[in-house]
Amino acid sequence: MPSTDPNCIFCKIVRREAPASIVAEDAVTVAFLDIRPMAPGHTLVIPKLHATYLEDLPDSSDGPILKTARRVASALRRSGLRCDAVNLWLADGKDAGQQVFHVHMHVIPRFHGDGLGIRVGPDYGRTSTREELEAVAAKIRGAVSQ
Repeated sequence: MPSTDPNCIFCKIVRREAPASIVAEDAVTVAFLDIRPMAPGHTLVIPKLHATYLEDLPDSSDGPILKTARRVASALRRSGLRCDAVNLWLADGKDAGQQVFHVHMHVIPRFHGDGLGIRVGPDYGRTSTREELEAVAAKIRGAVSQ
């Protein structure tokens, strides 16, 4: 896996070939403001190493992404921006809403009445039976051990 992708906009930000409003950086991650923010302060945290999907990340870089997101969330609350709460969101794949195919975690400041939310499907709220849950868990356990 290459360390960066020459055509990836986030890799270009890491290499300082594209502009970004950087708010935090360490040896493994960069955090910068989203150019299409859901709220002022909406920040993206990315690994410096190119990885399209979560499964492409080396084990050593998933923890630093969350650590940087936690630091940014804390900073948002202290920043003076309107921020009563924070959502962390990571879309892993096109059907999950991923638009830039470089792993990134959104750190989104939230406040009462901001109009943001999560859409749910028609089956949301239906309680699964223990048997249904165990059948699904068995499939996932089988895949985890592969």
